[in-house]
Amino acid sequence: MTTEQNHPSFSGQRVLVVGATSGIGHGIAQAFAQAGAQVTATGATAAEVAAAQAQPGHPGMAFAPLDVRDDALVASFFGALERLDVLVNCAGIIQRGQEHDPVAFARVIDINLTGSMRTCAAARGLLKASGGCIVNTASMLSFFGGGLVPGYSASKGGVAQLTKSLAIAYAADGIRVNAVAPGWIATPLTQALQDDPARSAPILARTPMGRWGTPQDVAGPVLFLANKAQAAFVTGVVLPVDGGYLIT
Repeated sequence: MTTEQNHPSFSGQRVLVVGATSGIGHGIAQAFAQAGAQVTATGATAAEVAAAQAQPGHPGMAFAPLDVRDDALVASFFGALERLDVLVNCAGIIQRGQEHDPVAFARVIDINLTGSMRTCAAARGLLKASGGCIVNTASMLSFFGGGLVPGYSASKGGVAQLTKSLAIAYAADGIRVNAVAPGWIATPLTQALQDDPARSAPILARTPMGRWGTPQDVAGPVLFLANKAQAAFVTGVVLPVDGGYLIT
């Protein structure tokens, strides 16, 4: 059964995936497009957007730059949208080994956590009008710490709590707010870990399913959470997508 057959209700819906020029976000944007949605995928810079557009295989997708650190740009971007049914927040950075520096820590928080809040707040009116929903991107590090990445861990813990808080705050508007919490996913962000057997082997050994996840593995749960027919009574959930890593 195809993705489009699994999720027929996305036909004609307007979906915005923030941080979708590569990796998990890109996989999610592609899945929505394959399910019939009209998808806008954003990148932080014009260069990121141009690089994504140059790659083949983007039917049903448009690209646009959006720096989630800029309040005015975020407000202007959402103010120009006529309709929005689904907002997916995937914009994020990680700076291993640097995040004990308060400047680097603040940069990660600003993009990963505050950036998600900026887009959620800017999208609220549009999503209220459409009866739409939000899916944020948390992490397995929402549940435990990372000694090399205190900023990333703090930001993703914050995304989990933000998701729960906005689920309560936005419920009266008819907006559901959920999150996925990916584990070890094979993306450019984790390429160095994948390429280092000494670091990859312990990850795979702890993962009951015995492999790295893919962006497509994350996309399916996102589409489930966004689908009114399947998840109409689901809100405030932070859903691990980690091959069982958290349970070992």
